Amino acid sequence: MQKQLLVASLISLAILAVYYTSSEAKLDAFEEWKGQFGVNWAPEEEAYRRLIFEKNLIQINKHNADHTQTYKMGVNQFSIFTTEEFATIFLTPMPMVGTPKVDETFEVIGDVDWTTQGGVSPVKNQASCGSCWAFSATGVLESTLLVQKKQGSSLSEQQLVDCSRTQGNQGCNGGWPSNALKYIQANGIASESQYPYVAKDQACKTQGGSTKISGQKSFSGCAGLTSGINSGPISVTVDATNWSPYRSGVFNNCAASINHAVLLVGVVGGNWKIKNSWATSWGESGYIRLTGGNTCGVCAYAGVVPTL
Repeated sequence: MQKQLLVASLISLAILAVYYTSSEAKLDAFEEWKGQFGVNWAPEEEAYRRLIFEKNLIQINKHNADHTQTYKMGVNQFSIFTTEEFATIFLTPMPMVGTPKVDETFEVIGDVDWTTQGGVSPVKNQASCGSCWAFSATGVLESTLLVQKKQGSSLSEQQLVDCSRTQGNQGCNGGWPSNALKYIQANGIASESQYPYVAKDQACKTQGGSTKISGQKSFSGCAGLTSGINSGPISVTVDATNWSPYRSGVFNNCAASINHAVLLVGVVGGNWKIKNSWATSWGESGYIRLTGGNTCGVCAYAGVVPTL
């Protein structure tokens, strides 16, 4: 009897040890996250954020243990948000422009990667402003200047946020890259240093700038994108609802609504390669790869490129 009690006690202690070790690991991971991103909250809010972080960490570990998955998840700046909070803060449902007619024809071409050919500017960070459309627009213009003129530049997203409402954009509440390019065609655009990014709506301080375009052209459907990418990066729109925990690999876990604008920079191994605007701490140093075809709605609306 005493032997049975001893065995039961040892099993209980082992279970407790595993539980506390796991809890300490989660706590240590949360404290490490706070240190990395320099965030502190009042006690009640911190307790809430820690619970969300631990729940997300469990999901990340469970996903990464499934060897049938084609991509990995990881801890990043979004790990303290619920899926709903992430969508509300960082994504902006794109107002419908007609009914998209998707040509999903996807022909696998040889690798095209503008990041290895000096055709892509550095990854930026839109922060908690729904200005992805502005970053997609500046990104495609910066790339066009690099590809066609070998001219490096960093253009002002904040000017587009503040000054392009006449073209139909809504600042931190969303917009379309094509509307941003219309603004640049009419006014030009300032540099980042002339009109710095502050990640919030404000009154327009200065209209236009010295960098100008003559217009824009579009590439419809998956076939249009695979053809157009041979000439340079393309501004595209996607569904990024499930993107927040992405770390690496080929992503295919998409929802069904267009809510984010990004920059298509290549086709590698038959998969789309995309530059995002969530800093280099997210994804593959700021990039994501999507399964070829209309994954995440990348072919749903025409991609756009400025003409110089």
